[in-house]
Amino acid sequence: MSTATEQIRSRAGVRADRDTHFEVEQFYYEEAGLLDAGRYADWLDLLADDLDYWMPTRTNRLRRQQALSVAARGEAAFYDESKESLAWRIRRFDSGMAWAEDPPSRTRHLVTNVMVRYADPAEHPGFTEDDLFVRSAFLVYRNRLEREENVFAGSRADVLRRTGDGFQVARRTILLDQNILLAKNISTFF
Repeated sequence: MSTATEQIRSRAGVRADRDTHFEVEQFYYEEAGLLDAGRYADWLDLLADDLDYWMPTRTNRLRRQQALSVAARGEAAFYDESKESLAWRIRRFDSGMAWAEDPPSRTRHLVTNVMVRYADPAEHPGFTEDDLFVRSAFLVYRNRLEREENVFAGSRADVLRRTGDGFQVARRTILLDQNILLAKNISTFF
């Protein structure tokens, strides 16, 4: 095994350097700006073709049952999407048939507490040490019509893949802090 390969393998799970961290934060700010501007087709370009976009539901559990508070794969989820299914949703928005979003909501996406590590293939099968595992917190404010306001808070766990054009989201797991949504719909992307 070459020295370069050993160095790459040795960074699995290690915190990313300052420049990479800065690039990731800028990527997230660009993504938030696209979502807030309603530029969903441009947002899709930031998503990998093999995207896994998942937002499981939550339930309130006693402390001893906290491991069961988040739905597992195959159980209830607000989103369990691929890039293709997200593209379908966006085409529906643009068709005028998504009445819950006509007129469209106004949103503000805030992303914070960004922590970047090189992916560890043992923890993230199918990914390499060149991919990045990123945790972040978000707050999404949504206003619709005159009086509808919603605030969504939570965390995201992403795997980002570097491409020739920058990063793409290959996996996104979104966990809302609330377990009962007070919003009339959840047509917001996170």
